Amino acid sequence: MAASLYIVVEGEDPGFDIFVNGHTLARNEDTLERLAERLRVSPLLEFFSADENSMALLLEQGAGNPEWADHLPKPQWFDPATGLVTICALIHFLDDTPAALGSETASALVELREYERVLRKASQRNLRWHLAVSWR
Repeated sequence: MAASLYIVVEGEDPGFDIFVNGHTLARNEDTLERLAERLRVSPLLEFFSADENSMALLLEQGAGNPEWADHLPKPQWFDPATGLVTICALIHFLDDTPAALGSETASALVELREYERVLRKASQRNLRWHLAVSWR
């Protein structure tokens, strides 16, 4: 089962495309977490929050127990500026150290730049965000 880390923006329709791939980032999350700690920025999963929509998707995909939905905490939302600190630090490091993720560095950079694009647009519109996980 392949995982994907994707961005959820607060509200019904943010007015822009929020699609990000997130497969490479999910596959390399452990390495990226250690890298973020080295760079003294928040790891990506610190921006994770479950909401009803993402949990419904997980249940549709056969992951998890339907009783989860009855006990979910309210979703946490983050300021895009805090996410951009992490995303930009990771981009700069991977640009300077292309061997950091081996053959997946280029793909990770593409995905991080997708995240950056979405978070910059969310920031311009004063919208908060969080990461969610999808398994396929």
